[in-house]
Amino acid sequence: MDSFAGEKPALRWVVHASVLFLVVLWVVPTLGLLISSFRTADQIATSGWWRALFPSEQNLTLRSAAPETQVLEDGLYVIQGKLFGDDQTVKISRWGISSREIDAFTPGETAELRRGGTITVDGDGNYRMENTEEFTGNRGARIFVTAELPPEFTFDNYQTVLFDKGSSDSMGRAFFSTLTVTIPATIIPILVAAFAAYALAWMDFPGRALLIAAVVGLLVVPLQLALIPLLKFHLNIGIGKGYLGVWLAHTGFGMPLAIYLLRNYMAGLPRDLIENARVDGATEFQIFTKLILPLSFPALASFAIFQFLWTWNDLLVAKVFLIDATGQTTVMTNRIVELLGTRGGNWEILATAAFVSIAVPLVVFFAMQKYLVRGLLAGSVK
Repeated sequence: MDSFAGEKPALRWVVHASVLFLVVLWVVPTLGLLISSFRTADQIATSGWWRALFPSEQNLTLRSAAPETQVLEDGLYVIQGKLFGDDQTVKISRWGISSREIDAFTPGETAELRRGGTITVDGDGNYRMENTEEFTGNRGARIFVTAELPPEFTFDNYQTVLFDKGSSDSMGRAFFSTLTVTIPATIIPILVAAFAAYALAWMDFPGRALLIAAVVGLLVVPLQLALIPLLKFHLNIGIGKGYLGVWLAHTGFGMPLAIYLLRNYMAGLPRDLIENARVDGATEFQIFTKLILPLSFPALASFAIFQFLWTWNDLLVAKVFLIDATGQTTVMTNRIVELLGTRGGNWEILATAAFVSIAVPLVVFFAMQKYLVRGLLAGSVK
C-alpha cells in the first residue's frame, strides 16, 4: 500500500514535521524579542509578550497634584484631578495610600490621609482630597493603584539604545564599531582565500596535496589554542589591541573554512572552460578574475554569510584583540554583556539591545540564503 502512486512516504512527513518544528523553535523566541522591544517596563513585568495585544493589570505608584493647586470650597481645602491622561482608558480595581496596603480600598471609597484630610478615588482615576486645614508640603500624596491598562507600544526603547548619547544604555557607538570589525573581517578572508583556492584547484605545483591536507586539518583546530600566542605576537610587532589586530585574527581563523569551501566549488567547474581559456592565451590571473570569480559567486556568498554571522556575533575574539580601557571600540556583544551586569532588571532595554544585535544578521541571511545551500553542496556531487 505504501508504494501506490501519489502517496507520500512516512519519512517525508517526518522530515517536514522536523523542519516545521525547527522553524517554530527559531521564530517564536525571535518574535517574542521583537515584541518585547516595543513594550514598556511595566508591561513586561506584568505579562508575557504573547499578551501584548491585550489589556494587562499593573500596580502603579502615582501622585496627586501638589498642595499649591488646592482651592477653598465651602470652608474645605480641596485638591482634585485625574491620575491618568484624558487619552488613556483605565479601570482601577483597587487602590491604597500605603506601600504596605496598596489594595486596601475599592474605587469610590474614602481614605484618611496621615497628615490630615481625606481622599477619594473612583474607578476612572479621578481623585478628590479634602481637608479642613490647608494642605502643606512640596509634593502631592502618593497613591497606589491596581489598574487594567490598555496595550501600549513605544519607540522610546530604540531611542535610548541607539541614539541617546547621554544614556549609559546607548549602543550606537557599539553598533558602528561592530560594523567596522565585521565588514573588513568578512571581505579580507574572501579575497585571500579565493586566490589560494584557485591555486589549489587548478594549478599544479609541488606540495599541493600537503597544503590541501593542512587546510582540512586546520578546520578542526579550536581557535582558543591560538588566542594568547597570537595576541603576544601582535603585541611584539606593534599591532596591539585595535581594529587591525582583530581583522587579522578573524582572517586567520576564517581562512581554512574559506579555502575549503571555495576550493571544492572551483574544482567542480568544467575543466574544458579553463583549458579553452588557456588555449586562447588567457593568463592565470585573467582566468581567475574573468571566469572563476563570476562563476564562484554562490560559494563566495555562502562563506560571506558564515563569516559575517561569526564576526558579528563574536565576543571572545573581540575581548582578546579589541576591547580597550576606554570602551571606544566596544562591540555590541560586549555591550549587551555590560547591560546584563548594570541593567539586569530593565528587560525592555535588554530586549531592544538584543534585537538590534540580531537584526543585521537576519537581513544578511535572508538576502543571501539562496546562495547558502548552493555554496555548501558545491563539489559534493560530480
